[in-house]
Amino acid sequence: MITVLNSSEAGFKQEFHKLLERGKMDIDSVSNIVKEILDEIKQEGNEALKRQIARFDRWEPKGDSDLEVSQEAMQKAYENLDEKVKKALHLAYDRIKAYHEKLMPKTWTFTEENGNILGQKVAPVDRAGLYIPGGKAAYPSSLLMNAIPAIVAGVEEIVVCTPAPDNELNELLLAACHICNLKKVFKVGGASAIGAMAYGTKTIPKVDVITGPGNIFVATAKKLVYGEVNIDMIAGPSEIGIIADESARKDYLAIDLLSQAEHDEMASSILITPSKELAKEVALKIEEFLKTLNRQEIARKSINERGAIIVTKDIDEAIELMNQIAPEHLEVVTKEPFKLLDKIKHAGAIFLGEYTPEPIGDYIAGPNHTLPTGGTAKFYSPLSVEHFLKKSSIIAMSKEGIEQIGRECALIADIEGLDAHAKSVRIRLKGEE
Repeated sequence: MITVLNSSEAGFKQEFHKLLERGKMDIDSVSNIVKEILDEIKQEGNEALKRQIARFDRWEPKGDSDLEVSQEAMQKAYENLDEKVKKALHLAYDRIKAYHEKLMPKTWTFTEENGNILGQKVAPVDRAGLYIPGGKAAYPSSLLMNAIPAIVAGVEEIVVCTPAPDNELNELLLAACHICNLKKVFKVGGASAIGAMAYGTKTIPKVDVITGPGNIFVATAKKLVYGEVNIDMIAGPSEIGIIADESARKDYLAIDLLSQAEHDEMASSILITPSKELAKEVALKIEEFLKTLNRQEIARKSINERGAIIVTKDIDEAIELMNQIAPEHLEVVTKEPFKLLDKIKHAGAIFLGEYTPEPIGDYIAGPNHTLPTGGTAKFYSPLSVEHFLKKSSIIAMSKEGIEQIGRECALIADIEGLDAHAKSVRIRLKGEE
């Protein structure tokens, strides 16, 4: 059964500290293996890739062309979709695209009175790499959430890598690739895919940025190639935090907690409430719902080992504790949730009100579901168009403008002992040649 804690009880701080440590991944334990994989790809390219696919995914590509998914396969998968599924995926695409278009920054400049022009140029990266978990599992939503921001940002070439255990790919994923009009999709997974996109091979182009979720091998590979390429974040297991008061429905809260627990055994589900009665009722309701889930075994292990319900003295303490947790997903289910919004400092995505379950954000609301985990919401943001853009400063000095500030500039260069810097400015100033 889920652990129920009380913030006023002895030993609470120690138990709460365990929750704060929930996102720790033992990256060191797999670093050597991942480094070997990356080094092989860097040195041998496709040959290493094919060898690793045979080792990890249990099939042997005969030639380089076997690594790539054909346009025909993606189109056929789309055509074979049930019409209701097509409609749902297109609705998700349109909503995600509309939301991310609102996030798109623009190039800007302003002109000072002396004629100086300052500003910022915003431009997309040339090529983006998306890692999408695959195999027999269906993750079309992950493809949409990673591809659409890149499309909106204006990235010219998008590369997708997804594992194909036993040379099988999920049809829903292929259909989502067709909806996004993607041209370069490869049957490569794990650390091998990250290496191929980071360094480039004969078949898979080198990219500028890699985004997308994955297991500890993928996360470790992304960490190791950072600097060779940019990355979105190092994401760990999924998690949900809920702040609720006595007005919340126990069945809503229980199933929302389980919506993350069913992801995997390492997922975290945490409810914080000042209501002892609600805490007790939700714990019992979780047990009731667990018996009905297809992934009952996974969800039960997650709830028992990494789930918690915390009873606090008041709602302010609940918010304070949740800010320390900084969850990937945060639901606020109270009488007036918007009144608490200013007090919430750290969360990947915030879901306000009883009719806003976390899964609505996973699939169709519009905001991105690729979010910081394990407390990293304190300094990371959700995946967005920004991850596929780069910015350049714009500076254009007028003759009058450099006359006004050039001497001070040269003086600072003198202080730093950089003669050529100082002379570069002074040579343009009247009477300073």
